Amino acid sequence: MNINIQQEGTTAILTINRPQALNALNKEVLEELATFFSQNHQNNAIRGVIVTGEGEKAFVAGADIKELSSLSKEEALALSQKGHQLFKSIEDFPKPVIALVNGFALGGGCELAMACHLRIATENAKFGLPEVNLGLIPGYGGTQRLTQLVGRPKALELAMTGDMVVAKEAKELGLVNHVVATKQEGLELATKMLTKIAQKAPLAITELIKSVNAGFGFEKAGYQAEADSFAYLFTTKDFVEGTSAFMEKRTPTFTGK
Repeated sequence: MNINIQQEGTTAILTINRPQALNALNKEVLEELATFFSQNHQNNAIRGVIVTGEGEKAFVAGADIKELSSLSKEEALALSQKGHQLFKSIEDFPKPVIALVNGFALGGGCELAMACHLRIATENAKFGLPEVNLGLIPGYGGTQRLTQLVGRPKALELAMTGDMVVAKEAKELGLVNHVVATKQEGLELATKMLTKIAQKAPLAITELIKSVNAGFGFEKAGYQAEADSFAYLFTTKDFVEGTSAFMEKRTPTFTGK
């Protein structure tokens, strides 16, 4: 299993456990996440969820580049759409989901954190969407959710430069709710928040999540545009160059082809 699941009281703690790959999202991790959120949608024994990464270095450092590098345009489109469905299921989960971001949350990891309802970051957390360095764009909803959270100008700046932001700046931008010194402090804060929310009327919390999310329903076309563009870029020479350079640990040379 790539995800460890433990339940403490009414809180489920999901720990992505691929520290050797900085907890990168591969197919198995995505499938295990999808299974958990699907199977527990109506599980009244769970009143809240914490999602975090194993170790101190990374929440999720991104997608598995080796897997991405071999995909066709059609496979890339299917992957993006599958990612959209999964992250939408997290966003629409009827109980609060808190991302406890420890270390790097890059690419798909940043997108996963943004799909959660709330975000707590440790002081060493770093957020970013560096897909342009691979000749790609975010494919799991990042173009839409980052814009929702920090506004269009800053979202464009971060996505076009691929720059990372540290926890303090992420909080100032509205990307995270709280910053704590250590992962343990983050777990304690997340548990305290979920315990407080669990004392409220469960149906009211569910309808609150549904109502807030409904306000962003107009962006469905944006998610489709993201998936289409993500897939198209897999047909370009720049994508081949970007992913090759990443795996060879060198600086890419893009030609716009």
